[in-house]
Amino acid sequence: MAPLARRTLLGALPLLALPATAAAATAAAAAPARAAAPAAGRPGQGADAADGAGGGAGGVVAALARAAEPLRTTSPRGPLGDLRPLGAAIGRVPVVALGEAVHGAHEMFTLKHRVFRYLVEEKGFTTFALEAGWGAGLRLDAYVRTGEGDPRDLMEQEFGGGAWPWHVAEYLDLITWMRAHNERHPRTPVRFMGNDLAHPRIDTALFDHVQRYVARHHPSLRREFGRTYGELRRYARTADLGALPQRERRRLAARARHAVRLLAPRRPSDAPDAPDAHAWAVQHARVIAQTATVFAYDLKDPEQTRRAMRYRDELMARNTAWWHRHTGHRVLLSAHNGHTAYETYDPEHYPVSQGAYLRRLLGRDYLAVGTTFGHGSEAVLDDETGDWHTETHGPPRAGSSEAVLDRVGTVLPARDYLLDMRTAPHAARAWLHGSRPTRDIGPPGDPYRPYVLGRGHDVLIHLHGFRPARPL
Repeated sequence: MAPLARRTLLGALPLLALPATAAAATAAAAAPARAAAPAAGRPGQGADAADGAGGGAGGVVAALARAAEPLRTTSPRGPLGDLRPLGAAIGRVPVVALGEAVHGAHEMFTLKHRVFRYLVEEKGFTTFALEAGWGAGLRLDAYVRTGEGDPRDLMEQEFGGGAWPWHVAEYLDLITWMRAHNERHPRTPVRFMGNDLAHPRIDTALFDHVQRYVARHHPSLRREFGRTYGELRRYARTADLGALPQRERRRLAARARHAVRLLAPRRPSDAPDAPDAHAWAVQHARVIAQTATVFAYDLKDPEQTRRAMRYRDELMARNTAWWHRHTGHRVLLSAHNGHTAYETYDPEHYPVSQGAYLRRLLGRDYLAVGTTFGHGSEAVLDDETGDWHTETHGPPRAGSSEAVLDRVGTVLPARDYLLDMRTAPHAARAWLHGSRPTRDIGPPGDPYRPYVLGRGHDVLIHLHGFRPARPL
């Protein structure tokens, strides 16, 4: 099997045998309270169609503008008072996702830094979770907590070479700010989390951590884990694992899942640190199994790839929920809109989103903030070569969601703004709950897809324009 492109690889994390006892039972009862959607236009109504209240496009723009809160800047530096309406919309919700419409925009990334800084300083948030490898998150978390290592070197090792699109100056700025915060506030430290599979390799530290725990607390399992992880260590680089014949990949994945099933139900010993150590060991073992399992699928088969993408979103949600529940931290989750929204933008390729699973797992304790934009250029990473190039997105297409949203900024003191869609005026909510072409940059095909913004997100942040991020 040839090495997989990053987009294909990261869209294919199949579901493991993890507990799912609460998901179905809580889906209806625990879903966030949402403002009732007023009668909206028919699916596909254009931006210039009536808004359901007889006001036309101008009436919709005016209604949206009444609910919009202008944003002073996307820079993480300076006063944060204009984000107070976002804080009010979040309330006491402990897990908040801030989606991004594109992966490589300077203002999208600095906005996330700014929002996290506000949530840390004003709302007691303590974890920044990123759509990145679990092992990468652990290494960057160690730097943020202790100062161990050089952040630029760590990012090169974990994100460089085409592995992830986060190898940019904006994320280096965020990570160094987090370390500086911890030096100033050692009693209230912040942490960094990667919620995805272990890519571009399964870190040696994950194997070591699980095997040390097994040797100390469950020595009867030592030989089994030694055999299983001994084989997997030889193919720890995901490119090497993916090059194996599919039959061998399936065998290794089955063994990795079996290791999780052996360890998870074992009761911790009576040692004071045993429950915490057991929880971390099981979670690391799950990530190892997740990474092995993704390569057991034939990702050239469209149906298997579709299932894999669904499973990847679920497991990112489960990893995030595990971190929140285990640490007790309030979490800002950063990922693409297509992952964080309650409803998928692209059901053909991404049937169920991470946001949908988080809503099932956490109910009212999860809130989704989406982003839209008017125009801009982004830095795009070539999966095969690791090189960067610039892609430009022009003004919104007529009849699209963004065509109206960008007009709202023209009647505000600032072109960028945030909007709590749950509490907007009736005419605005009617428009927000209508289906119309909306940008979904990334998946193949037409970037404009029919979408209902009011069902996909709770809060919307619209940026008029952006520049490319700065690759390191």
